[in-house]
Amino acid sequence: MLRAALIQTTSIPDVSKNFASLKSMIGKAKSGGASLILTPEVSNILGANKKKMFDTLKSESEDPFLFSSRNLAAKYGIWLLLGSLALKLRTSHRMKRDFFVNRSFLISPNGIILARYDKIHMFDVKLLSGVEFNESKIYKNGVVGVVIKLPNFNLGLSICYDLRFPKLYKELAEKGAEILCIPSAFTQQTGYLHWEILLRARAIENRSFVLAPAQCGDHGNGRSSWGHSLAIDFFGNILVDAGSAPGVNFVDLDVTSLRKIRKYSL
Repeated sequence: MLRAALIQTTSIPDVSKNFASLKSMIGKAKSGGASLILTPEVSNILGANKKKMFDTLKSESEDPFLFSSRNLAAKYGIWLLLGSLALKLRTSHRMKRDFFVNRSFLISPNGIILARYDKIHMFDVKLLSGVEFNESKIYKNGVVGVVIKLPNFNLGLSICYDLRFPKLYKELAEKGAEILCIPSAFTQQTGYLHWEILLRARAIENRSFVLAPAQCGDHGNGRSSWGHSLAIDFFGNILVDAGSAPGVNFVDLDVTSLRKIRKYSL
């Protein structure tokens, strides 16, 4: 059995306060026996305007949030999946400004970064409420899915809006992913309509566990998230629903049972 913890947060434009909150919850997750701890999308900052982001965020090599998270993983001896961090990314020395990247990190129990994944599908939409999101204007997208094969379980990485593209998850499962990680910051409107049904579909289609830690509540600057971090088994059953408040939620995954099920056609 693998005990995992889904951390549900309400990140704000203040990076230091976000880390302080996350640090406390990671400690609680470790105390509860979790060996794999997952955080939501953009754990370091949410609700900031573009100027605040440009003034605040760092590159991967300079980012204190990432550095401190690696130290926490080593301190507690845990697998830590930072659902994602928003980071600066200079795409060319000739460019006059920095772009951002939305990047997941899998950190080992000794604090080493074992894998990175850059969000492939950008959230460029206009909601019925009239609110628009245009991530592709400031974020550089990734191009390839990532599967990490560990001694006791295999993780497939994705981020939020990727959820709407089933081909990605089929490819992850075909490469051996047993647990599909889908850290997110779903909006209130899209979360109410589609969050649960899409997550359950990805679990059923690929006979995989799904772990989806999520942002919740009001982040500032008119941004709010649905919450309801979910853990789902390979039959589409909901094992954990975190509701709408910040917190730590535990789930025990029987990876051996999944491997047995995958030997049969359903």
